[in-house]
Amino acid sequence: MKKQILWTMLLAGASAIAGSAETITAAGATFPAPIYQKWFEDFHKAHGDVQINYQAIGSGGGIRQLTEGTVDFGASDMPMTDDQLSKVTKYKVLHFPTVIGGIVPTYNVAGAAALKFSGETLAGIYLGNIKKWNDPALKKDNPGVNLPGEDITVVHRSDGSGTSFVFSDYLSKVSPEWKSKVGANTSVNWPVGLGGKGNEGVAGLVKQTPNSIGYVELIYAAQNKMEFGAIKNAAGNFVKADVTTVTDAAAGAAKDMPADFRVSITNAPGKNAYPIASFTWLLIPDKIDNATKKKAITDFLAWMMTAAQADAPGLSYAPLPKPVVAKEQKQIALIK
Repeated sequence: MKKQILWTMLLAGASAIAGSAETITAAGATFPAPIYQKWFEDFHKAHGDVQINYQAIGSGGGIRQLTEGTVDFGASDMPMTDDQLSKVTKYKVLHFPTVIGGIVPTYNVAGAAALKFSGETLAGIYLGNIKKWNDPALKKDNPGVNLPGEDITVVHRSDGSGTSFVFSDYLSKVSPEWKSKVGANTSVNWPVGLGGKGNEGVAGLVKQTPNSIGYVELIYAAQNKMEFGAIKNAAGNFVKADVTTVTDAAAGAAKDMPADFRVSITNAPGKNAYPIASFTWLLIPDKIDNATKKKAITDFLAWMMTAAQADAPGLSYAPLPKPVVAKEQKQIALIK
């Protein structure tokens, strides 16, 4: 009888401990989802009483759910606009850069490896002005390459996407026609193409569709063993995305980072800078009433900026520049 009572007490104690675990909900960008999933799992292993559940639904969805108050924090590859921030009335939203990533043009063209694209050519393809792979503009970017005379199948995101914002932001900087007709946003009116949900959806469509082109975060092209092209940068050099060239893109911004961390680094200067690169942000309320959640989130942020940055290169992201980390560490104190 005593043993039964003892086991009952032990089980009750275990249930109480399990029940005390704090669950934090978050949603948003697919661009950084691979590293976020790793970080949240690793943080849970080190802090068994904290579980961060993240839904990779796109930056637009993350901003929407944060605004509606259905998540504890959001994630986006596009900084929130002044208009979006004004709609959050219960607290101020703080932007915390987490890593830097590159958006790459991935394609499925038989026999064509290591293609190059100028910004004007990419804009022409996505405007529907360049319709075939052997178009003179593509031949100019790729002298000596035997390009097929097949129609180009264009693939873009179907959901509200920070990846789309970064891509369209870049095209707006290099193509006046794109800027005037389409512009930059998480969701735009695509002139042509098929829509795929999430980075993984676009990667899947390109992989299964001959003569297609799409844009995805670098890790998705790498994980799916897909071809992706070099982009002509502001210095006139064709550069492929990797940790070094994405880091170079952020070099200038790191020195002059605005106080609210809302910055664009597309088409950055520098001979080796990859031109379609971006910081990605966690969107954190500056007021968290639940003391346990506040401690868990601030502890995660402090760890993310320091020890966790070592995970970035292995997943094809560039770690945060040290000057940015120093500024972010001070911002943690603003969370009350």
